[in-house]
Amino acid sequence: MGRFSRRREEAKPGYEDNAALRGFGGYEPADAPMLPAPELPRAQPRRIRPAPRRRRTSRLPWIGFVLVALVIGVLNAFGVGRTHRSPAPATRGPVVSTSLPRVTVPAVVAGWQSVAGSEGEYAYDVPPNWTPQPGTLHGWEKTAAVPGISLITSAFLDSGFCQGQPSSKHGGAGVTTVRVADPDAAARQAVSDLGVSRYSPDNGPVAAVTVEPGEDASVTSGSATLHARVVVASVVPSETGPCVPKRALVAALAFTGAGKQESGALVVYADQDVPGAATRDDLLKILHSYRFVPASQRSTTTPPPTTYR
Repeated sequence: MGRFSRRREEAKPGYEDNAALRGFGGYEPADAPMLPAPELPRAQPRRIRPAPRRRRTSRLPWIGFVLVALVIGVLNAFGVGRTHRSPAPATRGPVVSTSLPRVTVPAVVAGWQSVAGSEGEYAYDVPPNWTPQPGTLHGWEKTAAVPGISLITSAFLDSGFCQGQPSSKHGGAGVTTVRVADPDAAARQAVSDLGVSRYSPDNGPVAAVTVEPGEDASVTSGSATLHARVVVASVVPSETGPCVPKRALVAALAFTGAGKQESGALVVYADQDVPGAATRDDLLKILHSYRFVPASQRSTTTPPPTTYR
């Protein structure tokens, strides 16, 4: 269900579980809330360990299940769809599973593809060279040096680009909750938390994150319009290496429901100065594509069975 990486996923891949995406193991993270009261997962992510040092397994320990349960409880209170996850069985032989039905929605950006929550209540779009993985939870664990962050309804760019690091990525996106009511402050916290958590080593020193002034935006839900803010930050990683970029961009769109003390946020990040890098314009277009989706625009598909080894 989830993927937690300590720092960059290319050089430092961590916890990831795509079972929910494939319909095996059952659990898919709950999705973003519908208006008028947007709320997102409150669970704090487990700390991600780098592949060269220590790699997480594809199953959460008992405390991870407690955190996930908290996420589900928060989202279900607002009518958000969910499924349930059980740990993958320990087996060396192939396992054939029947995939669960998924709700899909049309993209609003021409030539792009949508990334929708499991019930299709909300979605955002990504370029055709990205890989939507809406059933995957990923993030970076909190330590004494970094704040950590967790993202649901994920999408990734250039999976496995770094040789020997199958969990490596040149970019990614996902939805989270920030416990700040002001959208501008929430967007700033989201880009700072992700920039530091992804591009810093476990125990510091932390990456340099330069946050730019925010811009107004909006999120639509039927005839309603929710005020939002978009913030972009540039990041200089605190490490060097063949799989570590010299710089990166992180951007977030945050919005808050009336009377709420938390903000929902879509966060997107991308390594720069690498082949096929997502541009600043790409990141902004991804953020501005975030919307709530009416039931009339949702359809259900069932992927073919998948064999695991």
